Amino acid sequence: MNSWKKHSGPGKVPVAVVMISLNEGHNMREILGNLAGWADEVFLVDSYSSDKTVDIAIEHGVHVVQRAFKGFGDQWNFALTNLPITAPWTMKMDPDERLTDAIKFEIENAIASNNAEMYSIPIRLHFMGRRLPSVLHMNRLWKTGSASFSNVAANEHALSAGRQARLVEELIHLDSPSLEHWITKQNGYTTAEAISQFQGRALTTPPRLFGSSLERRMWVKKFFWRFPGRYKILFLYHLLIIGAWRSGKVGWIWSHLRTEVYRQWEYKHYEFSLRGYIPPKVPQGFGKPDLRVQQSN
Repeated sequence: MNSWKKHSGPGKVPVAVVMISLNEGHNMREILGNLAGWADEVFLVDSYSSDKTVDIAIEHGVHVVQRAFKGFGDQWNFALTNLPITAPWTMKMDPDERLTDAIKFEIENAIASNNAEMYSIPIRLHFMGRRLPSVLHMNRLWKTGSASFSNVAANEHALSAGRQARLVEELIHLDSPSLEHWITKQNGYTTAEAISQFQGRALTTPPRLFGSSLERRMWVKKFFWRFPGRYKILFLYHLLIIGAWRSGKVGWIWSHLRTEVYRQWEYKHYEFSLRGYIPPKVPQGFGKPDLRVQQSN
């Protein structure tokens, strides 16, 4: 298999970009073009995609490993533990994200300064092809070997005991290529979160209202379900506090749908509690012809 290392040369940054994927063929050419000539290594852990994801990655010399998906935290910890990363820095990216020249330059300076072991990066959301005012700071860059992921089914976070700092320039998150794709993806996320809650799994970090931003998010995640009028509050938070109203109708739609994601999560957890078990998944999509029966055009 070709290796990204073979393309190394002047101007490369000593960072290994790691991604996980399932049917990300619609993103792969653009993200790999975005990283070409910049990242020293690129790795992909694929969950048996049925589209051209792996073909495109191999074509671009990416080191690809396929592994059954058991959860986001599990998949990322496998990647950090088992991939042959040799670059001194590791960066987590999703195939639907892009690096601007400004954030590339800031990452280069951060690595050269060696002032921290882990950096959070502001991630700017684009939804339905429009830029939103939503920015989320996430730990995305760390010294190789210094981080691990919370072992959660969804919404995983990179954790490190070392010195941490924040970068200023933004990474672009293009989210889904269509609203249909976004809704399908959120349906999977809410099921994973409801299962995790039903099974009583631990949160990423202990929840603290007056702790770090991650600890505050965990506090909201744990106690959100007790708030009266929570869905009206959540909608207004996205629309007014985050400022989605500035994106017009797209911002209103995003605020509404983000609120409905939490409602789906709550209703699915209620169903599991009502039944006393997690219903089995029903297969989706078309199967292959069964040659034991007559086929007809």
